[in-house]
Amino acid sequence: MRRPALTAIALAGCLLGGGLTAVVVAAPGAIGALLASTTTATTGTEPATGTLPTTSTTTTTAPARIAAGVKVGGVAVGGMTPADAYTAVRTVFERPLVLVVGKHRFQVAPESFGAVAYALKAIDRATTAAPGTAVRLDVTVSRRKVVAYVAGLARRLDRPALDAQLSLRNLKPWISQSRTGLSLRQKPAVRLIVSALQANRRAPIRLRQTVIAPKVTRAKFGPVIVIRRSSNHLYLYRGMEFTRLFAVATGQNTYPTPLGRFQIVVKWRNPWWYPPNSPWAAGQKPIPPGPNNPLGTRWMGLSAPGVGIHGTPNDSSIGYSVSHGCIRMHIPDAEWLFVRVRVGTPVYIVAA
Repeated sequence: MRRPALTAIALAGCLLGGGLTAVVVAAPGAIGALLASTTTATTGTEPATGTLPTTSTTTTTAPARIAAGVKVGGVAVGGMTPADAYTAVRTVFERPLVLVVGKHRFQVAPESFGAVAYALKAIDRATTAAPGTAVRLDVTVSRRKVVAYVAGLARRLDRPALDAQLSLRNLKPWISQSRTGLSLRQKPAVRLIVSALQANRRAPIRLRQTVIAPKVTRAKFGPVIVIRRSSNHLYLYRGMEFTRLFAVATGQNTYPTPLGRFQIVVKWRNPWWYPPNSPWAAGQKPIPPGPNNPLGTRWMGLSAPGVGIHGTPNDSSIGYSVSHGCIRMHIPDAEWLFVRVRVGTPVYIVAA
């Protein structure tokens, strides 16, 4: 009886020993299943070269988790499984950029800029990172697409400056309001968008515009002259504000002062008088500055050929239509006006 008993005991020992060996062999298989890699679907054009650990359906071993305090591209992934961390990073990256231009607000998907985030590689690095590590998220951006988008935004939002415009209403100057222009600062805008995508930031981005001031404003318009030919009066305005009234002489019926809008194109002190190419001046010679000069002491030539505003030694002609087309003034009045107008001053001549 002792031998069978011993045999039975020995057999039981062998069976028990075989069972332990099976557990040891099985254990590596379970770890292999735990660490087996599977390709996770990606968005955009990210190469699916990274792998994420998954759990085996045949083991109860808890999945590996990323160390506490780790961030990937600014996204806190500490304590997450790699799969959950990947989803979190992709969710943040795929949020649209918010661009603010003045009162306008635009939301643009990263893919519109050709942006690609390499989240798989970043998560691979995060799984072995020490607690509190900030892991970089590599992002590529199509600068060409960003430049094209910003240029389109500029075409939509830019506006030119609008100068004040002069016209005549009820025989008086009327000046429209000017308007400032706006121009999107395109190069800084491109840099801000590329930087935000590469840093995985989604805070609103304010794109700046350059304010373009108009060259001519109502407040700084300057002098305007209105000459009423029939009544032989010259009105001087500062913009739309009346300044002074002068009696003048204008052209006779044979040589009428022209009607229309002109401007002062030249100013001469103590001018010479040269006979024009006209029958009434035939045979006459140039007259130097002096008391007998028909132009007086000041000449303000207009853009109408041969016509100007000038003084005259013939004071008795003022108030009548007796000149050969020019606008005559008393010499002191012409000298006063001369220093208050400039080349480019608008001159309206109307029939009233």
